Amino acid sequence: MLSRTASALYWLGRYIERADFIARLVEATVRLDALSSQPAGEVAWSSALAVTDTEEAFAATGHPLTQGCVVSFLALDSSHPGSIIRCLDLARTNAKAVRTALTREAWTAINRAWLVFEKGTGPVSTAATLALVEAVTNETRGFEGAIQRMLRNQPTWFIRLGQAVERADNSARLLDVKYHILLPEGEQVGGIVDRDQWTTILQTVSAVTAYRWLYSEGLTPANVIDLLIARPEMPRSLAASVEETVEILALLARRTGQHGEADRMARLRASRLAKTHSGEVIASGLHQYLGTFIVENDQLHAAIGRQFKFG
Repeated sequence: MLSRTASALYWLGRYIERADFIARLVEATVRLDALSSQPAGEVAWSSALAVTDTEEAFAATGHPLTQGCVVSFLALDSSHPGSIIRCLDLARTNAKAVRTALTREAWTAINRAWLVFEKGTGPVSTAATLALVEAVTNETRGFEGAIQRMLRNQPTWFIRLGQAVERADNSARLLDVKYHILLPEGEQVGGIVDRDQWTTILQTVSAVTAYRWLYSEGLTPANVIDLLIARPEMPRSLAASVEETVEILALLARRTGQHGEADRMARLRASRLAKTHSGEVIASGLHQYLGTFIVENDQLHAAIGRQFKFG
């Protein structure tokens, strides 16, 4: 496979995963905002910008920190790669470059997700916002299903590799922002707002039911942290993303013979995470742990590019 084809497939996976995550984040924050009184609502939308690393870009627009402005920025502003429409546009561009490597179902899902924004008008109400993000998540789920039905070969693996790397970054950022900046000043830890916010985190990663299955003592921050870091059975956890990355790199190595720096980094990270206990992470500093993980994930992304000679 040509390196530019592998790169397009990898970035296709990353951008689709990112678009899905931002849509879920917007939906969850809309619901959190509806439950919050000011300034909690403002802090919730500020946190959404922090998770997507778009705080400075939004500040540059000069718009107030309101639901309408932030939703429009995260959904419809194509000037930055942290918006849904920009991610879908980039995903579609990459998909067009590798059209023959995709099934009709996979291409249709990408195209339909992009066409959600064809009119170019922003949501003007909570109902319209929720309808928009539901349409996006429906199509990205359709793409995920189409990928599962494709041949187990290099195109599928490069897409899944991009998804796994992106998913690890998203989950780490989401958890880090909640733990450190989301709870408004003066609010009680363990209070109503705090519980609503932790529930929002679970909603963003589709883990409300999974949490109830795995933990019987009710909602606690420590258990949510454990679920999103150390439980490999949770698809959007760090552990699951790390394991999937190792697995896919091994499959690519056997098929292509390209084995090197990225494989070693991925296995080392997986080995460390397998020995990690969430209680120890919390005690020693969750922010520092997640910050290190995000940096290492970015380094792994760069190593993948070097190993497979992405342009």
